[in-house]
Amino acid sequence: QVQLVESGGGYVQPGGSLRLSCTASGHTLANYIIGWFRQAPGKAREGVSCINKRNGDPYYADSLRGRFTISRDSGKNTVYLQMNNLKPEDTAVYYCAAGIDRICSLTWGTYDYWGQGTQVTVSS
Repeated sequence: QVQLVESGGGYVQPGGSLRLSCTASGHTLANYIIGWFRQAPGKAREGVSCINKRNGDPYYADSLRGRFTISRDSGKNTVYLQMNNLKPEDTAVYYCAAGIDRICSLTWGTYDYWGQGTQVTVSS
């Protein structure tokens, strides 16, 4: 069982930035595909970004490309989601997820393990 822990959420004004972190104890995240998802109240869970386990290739939802960046620090066993130019519509609970598939995707069913989420609120 991979236990994932997200951190870095909070309250930010429009145009601001946040960096979310996803860590795991006892498991090397580089051995898993890692995805970031978000869920706003009353809406379905949405794929944000993911990173492959071998080559570290990143993928993004088309609507978020250019504002969000996913990265992995193997030395810290952490995957980050850098979010810039945040908008009110980015308000959601953000989850990281780990999976054993070879290629990551933005489909939530691809992933086997989930964190408990971190709240991001963008408001003036």
